[in-house]
Amino acid sequence: GEPSGPNASHVLREASPGRTFAAQLPALLGLPFPAPRPSRGDRWEAGQGGPVPHSQGLGMDGVTLEVGKVIQQGRQSKGLTQKDLAMKINEKLQVIADYESRRAIPNNQVLGKIKRAIGLKLRGKDIGKPIEKGPRAK
Repeated sequence: GEPSGPNASHVLREASPGRTFAAQLPALLGLPFPAPRPSRGDRWEAGQGGPVPHSQGLGMDGVTLEVGKVIQQGRQSKGLTQKDLAMKINEKLQVIADYESRRAIPNNQVLGKIKRAIGLKLRGKDIGKPIEKGPRAK
């Protein structure tokens, strides 16, 4: 409906046609300057494949080809789909897809959950070897 109240005519007078609401907001709120706009580098356009949320702030290289393949082979050897594995470790399907396709930046917590689910080592020199089921140190 139509704006009502004591400020309705004021808002309509100050709003400029052709400008987005976000661009007009500082003026409407009586701020002396326009809101800062994000620079081109701060945004990821669709399809650019920016960093995935579950891997931010780790500062490591991406998942290696070997680890991605081991995850995929280990999952398939257990008869699991990406969705099955994701549900088993309580992560999103996209997380598994990102690890297998090497788009993810490794997160030790996620790697540990995948390792236990598929029963294969994902770190160190024994990548792809079965994990030993021994007594766990406390």
